[in-house]
Amino acid sequence: MPFTNFKEYMPRQDLLAFAVLALLLLVVLPLSLDVMRLNQVGKYLSFAFVAVGLVLCWGYGGILSLGQGVFYGLGGYALAMFLKLEASSPENTSIQTTPGIPDFMDWNQITALPWFWEPFYSLTFTVFAVILVPSIVAYFIGVAMFKRRVGGVYFAIITQSIAAILTILIIGQQGLTGGVNGITDLRTLKGWDIHTDSASYLLYFVCVLLLFVCLFLAQYIRRCKTGRILVAMRGQEDRVRFSGYDIANFKIFVFVVGAAFAGIGGAMFTLQEGFMSPSFVGVVPSIEMVIFCAVGGRLSIVGAVYGVLLVNVAKTLFGETFPELWLFAMGLIFIGVVLGLPNGIAGLYNNWVGPHVERLMDKVFGKQEEAKTEDFDNSSQGATS
Repeated sequence: MPFTNFKEYMPRQDLLAFAVLALLLLVVLPLSLDVMRLNQVGKYLSFAFVAVGLVLCWGYGGILSLGQGVFYGLGGYALAMFLKLEASSPENTSIQTTPGIPDFMDWNQITALPWFWEPFYSLTFTVFAVILVPSIVAYFIGVAMFKRRVGGVYFAIITQSIAAILTILIIGQQGLTGGVNGITDLRTLKGWDIHTDSASYLLYFVCVLLLFVCLFLAQYIRRCKTGRILVAMRGQEDRVRFSGYDIANFKIFVFVVGAAFAGIGGAMFTLQEGFMSPSFVGVVPSIEMVIFCAVGGRLSIVGAVYGVLLVNVAKTLFGETFPELWLFAMGLIFIGVVLGLPNGIAGLYNNWVGPHVERLMDKVFGKQEEAKTEDFDNSSQGATS
């Protein structure tokens, strides 16, 4: 453990940011929103997993990936395969030509379940696959790229190409993946109906809990020696390499962590929305995920969550009124943030709000410390007398 006390792991300003976010997600939103809107927020928060991973990769490691939708989709498809097999029991599919297989396979004249679907009958295997499949894919991409010192804009373009390739592959293999529609009509998880109001509430809180687990893990990486090396590597990569560190291994590590976070987010989206499709895998959603991170602040793991919520709420409100203009609005938001707020919402807070909060906290905690010191002095004098 590289930290000698809790304050090193979680400084006061970070602790306050985590507490405010927890209050918002666990108390304010559940009490103020109906179940439909809360389910929407849960869907938004599934993208926050990706944004937190991008803070580590892009903000601290200097690795701009335009293909995080690949890992989001892999995690989502892994869980969707389990849920689809459960929904495709012989009893539920008795009217099909081949009962016991997903409906889209039957429509495409497939008469037996493909071998790579078989392990997804197991929930335990599926849970591990949600994390391991994106991580393994990210590992091989990282080894192929970083060991050859491919980075910068070239890495971004390659990851974007991988997202496009996977989208084409999923759509083209309709009989195996559901094609352009994806895997739909997901009903139950081990017999538990995931579409009821009570299920929506429970899944929302599960999503928030898992998000905070990822946030705490990201905070640990950010504050430990690895995080400091990532920051140094982003600014002076050659100097860090000449100091004896293997730059490629650090990049692979943080890229894999970001992929694992994205896989969990994809799985939570599948659970809360009841489907997964290639529309969340391709180039456009991957770029949107980068915009979420940029708006929140690519150097703030908590700010990334706010960026996801802000952009998606704006997308929902603006899209409901002017759906054909939303993409232009998204572009303007990104351009405005890059030009006016290079550090996103977090930078705005640090520059304008943070100093006032710090002074207020210094006054409050300073008075408490003075009171404790006076009590200690009084007790010491009483003992002496």
